[in-house]
Amino acid sequence: MKFSNFVRVHWAAFRALLVLTVITGLAYPVFIWLVAQIPGLHDKAEGSILTVNGKPIGSRLIGQLFTDKDGNALPQYFQSRPSAAGTGYDPTSTSASNLGPESIVDTPADPAQLAAGKSASDAGFKPSLLTQVCTRSATVGQLEGVDGSRPFCTGGGVGAVLSVIGSRDARGNVTHPTQVISVNEPCQTTQTPFLTSYQGVRVQCAKYGEDYSIGQIVPIRGAAPANPSVPADAVTASGSGLDPDISPAYADIQVARVARTRHVSPDQIKSVLAQYRSGRDLGFFGEPTVNVLQLNLQLDRKYPVSS
Repeated sequence: MKFSNFVRVHWAAFRALLVLTVITGLAYPVFIWLVAQIPGLHDKAEGSILTVNGKPIGSRLIGQLFTDKDGNALPQYFQSRPSAAGTGYDPTSTSASNLGPESIVDTPADPAQLAAGKSASDAGFKPSLLTQVCTRSATVGQLEGVDGSRPFCTGGGVGAVLSVIGSRDARGNVTHPTQVISVNEPCQTTQTPFLTSYQGVRVQCAKYGEDYSIGQIVPIRGAAPANPSVPADAVTASGSGLDPDISPAYADIQVARVARTRHVSPDQIKSVLAQYRSGRDLGFFGEPTVNVLQLNLQLDRKYPVSS
């Protein structure tokens, strides 16, 4: 390449670099900053921060946990939905659980490590998504005084799942079971599985170290109502783990507890709740929601809990 052509090509590239730097590195950021100053957008651009006595306490766009140091729900507050972001609603660890509908079999804890004083998680216990939902539903039901039962959950709050071992047909279904195990109920925690028998075979509890994957994995629906009293957002986390809202249905079952703890009537709590209930965007996008942080802050202002 001739030197003159070399200079011409690189001078053109340099000019393109300057133009794109001005557009994308200066003009575009300044334009976005100016848009963010428009009334109605400025608060969101600044993070929608909520304050109490001038002190920032959270964002209207990011949820919070209202629990004590042991993770127990504080009874005077409406509870948020579960979160898989870090230890819960950590904006630096936004994530989902990455567990899907086929996650129905738990990884059991090592009984020896449990006997040594380790926690279930430290002993290797990893609950399936089904068991997480069942446990949360039972816990919420007990907290709110409603029926916490769900389809495919045992009364003890774990996934109602069997491993059915026996001869199979051409489609892989067990036709003559010889052994049936409740895989999510280990023998060290129960001697009486949630189901007495299955197709005439006695149901056994799971023994640690045994491989039950050779059987056909069968979830048992049970007698729970098709529409549980505990709504879905009370037992499942959002994709980001930061959802600041809950459904009106989840808020409604918490009214009695919050009213009782704050020594006011349920109607008084409902009147505050109505202020922070949002409808569908444009009338048809999404679902109605309730902002938990804003609701709890208003309750503290209007009906504080005496210490």
